[in-house]
Amino acid sequence: MATPKIVLWRHGQTDWNIENRFQGHTDIALNAVGKFQVEHAAKVLIGLNPVKIVASDLTRTRETAAALSALTSLEVVLDAGLRETNGGNWEGRTGEENRAEDEENFIGWLHGDDRPAGGIGERRSEVAARTLAVIMREIADVDGTVIFVTHGGSARCILGSILDLPLDKWAKLGGLSNASWSVLEQNSFGAWFLTEHNAGSLPEPLFGNESGS
Repeated sequence: MATPKIVLWRHGQTDWNIENRFQGHTDIALNAVGKFQVEHAAKVLIGLNPVKIVASDLTRTRETAAALSALTSLEVVLDAGLRETNGGNWEGRTGEENRAEDEENFIGWLHGDDRPAGGIGERRSEVAARTLAVIMREIADVDGTVIFVTHGGSARCILGSILDLPLDKWAKLGGLSNASWSVLEQNSFGAWFLTEHNAGSLPEPLFGNESGS
């Protein structure tokens, strides 16, 4: 029986991250710090012995995935289904600008409402549906660790959906730092659970899980 492990790896830092601009589908490259971050992270992630790398097709995720691909014999599978949320009219604008120009919608969206981002963009439920479809397809019949190189908002939607959390609680999941990752595994009943979140190191064994300690 195949026993896949899912790693959600956020791309490295970009200039727009530093400026707090909504990136969404806008194609922004890594900055110098981001390139350093992903090279360091790749040296750690190789310790998970990945069997497949799947990445969003945007430049910042392609550059991130390339750092791990260079250390393995694995080619990167690109899939636009792993892209960040389409932010509609919010893309390219800072958080401060979006609050000033569209406060009610922007604050509601930040708090987890399933409204279209930027008025004409995607709902969280839509992001979850398209990203999770990619993940389920790519782990089918895979025995081992699959690294999915994606985005902060997309990762949160994946986690909320795969862990069966109510959609209005997804915003309570902490974000991923640039070049950090989350790890999902299945228990003996086939349910997914979160073993690492916003990590920058390899998972440690979990002892005493059923001892009440």
